[in-house]
Amino acid sequence: MYKESSILAIIPARGGSKGLPNKNILEIHGQPLISWTLASAEESKLIDRVFVSTDSEEIAKVSADYGSNIPFLRPDAISRDESPSYELIIHALDEFALRGETFEYVALLEPTSPLRKKGDLDKAIKKCIDNTSADALISFGSVHTEHPSIVKKLDKRGVVVPYVEDTPTIYQRQQADEAYFPYGVIYISKVSKFRETKSFYISSTIGYEIERWQNYEIDDEYDFACVESIMKLKFSQFKRV
Repeated sequence: MYKESSILAIIPARGGSKGLPNKNILEIHGQPLISWTLASAEESKLIDRVFVSTDSEEIAKVSADYGSNIPFLRPDAISRDESPSYELIIHALDEFALRGETFEYVALLEPTSPLRKKGDLDKAIKKCIDNTSADALISFGSVHTEHPSIVKKLDKRGVVVPYVEDTPTIYQRQQADEAYFPYGVIYISKVSKFRETKSFYISSTIGYEIERWQNYEIDDEYDFACVESIMKLKFSQFKRV
């Protein structure tokens, strides 16, 4: 809890994954992938409840082995490839409300973004709640080689053209302005505002900037290899738990 506001952290971990099967429980740096996000959440001094939203009994068991209490599973109807994230968040909030637990803020912590520094979550939570004009916050990292001014696409003729037509022509990355990509270190919103908008991206969303080495999300085996290498490089921050 922070400033009398209770906080629910949800870790989404669906069983099905096409890019990298069973990625949420694959061993990375000596532990299941999801365990790193569970450890970060449990380390927080401000989060009141940590919940793994999953449709998988196997993921639930692995999560329980690392201290997670999962009182209910996510229904199959909102666990499809095309299911939007807001459905699992509303489902969790509703289920806890039925059990007499309500929260002022909800945070989404993606297990596929395990590169969190110690204190990241509490710093982001404080930034969001301390800013009285903010209703939500997202973590973001600076875009480097894949800047919008440089990214291309193929038109119907197969000709290379700018992906965004009205961007200025640049010849070196250093000429580009700052652009950012949202990473799943943390998303947080007032529950009332999230129920209203079903989104973390609203007019009053502010940002929490992460470092360059944290700018990775695991979607396939190449991402997995990159993240594991970073964990080994930053071994003092990623000791096995």
